[in-house]
Amino acid sequence: MSGSDVHDMSYYKKCMMGGILSCGITHAIVCPLDIVKCRMQAMPGMYSGVGDGFRQIMKTEGPMGFSCGFIPTWIGYSFQGFGKFGFYEMFKDVFRGACGNDEKTIKKYQTLGFAVSSACAEIIADVFLCPWEALKVKMQTSEPGTFTTSTIKGINHINATEGMNGFYKGLQPLWARQIPYTIVKFVAFERIVQ
Repeated sequence: MSGSDVHDMSYYKKCMMGGILSCGITHAIVCPLDIVKCRMQAMPGMYSGVGDGFRQIMKTEGPMGFSCGFIPTWIGYSFQGFGKFGFYEMFKDVFRGACGNDEKTIKKYQTLGFAVSSACAEIIADVFLCPWEALKVKMQTSEPGTFTTSTIKGINHINATEGMNGFYKGLQPLWARQIPYTIVKFVAFERIVQ
């Protein structure tokens, strides 16, 4: 590894903070669209389309109806970004270090290193995300008024009725979606930067 490739904890912290800001904020901003999408998937026929979903939510729940699941979305995707971006950089350094100081070997296996690093990081990131995603989906897909919209009450309810399994039963589908996506995202990013 050349001196410019050596990363310290302050670098990893910056990556983690960048992940928190980029994932948490962007997912929270699209929460209103996510509410309509989730309800359309869970309750076909509830809305005739996305526009109808927005109109019905505004009519029946008012502007606050668009905040359903906002807090778990913001927290969950902030945790996911923390893990995804921070651990990706750490794993890149670990796998680069496994190649020793041989620049030829590092170059030869670089793309594989990007792919494996991003997969490992996403596995961890989704463990952080999954409980919050479970809560968000439960809030957004329950018939309005049948499940709390309070984050704390929702956590307590899921824990009391389903235990830890209630927070992690969607982990495998989350991995099936997120790991391939993250591999493609980071490998493409690294190749484009090069």
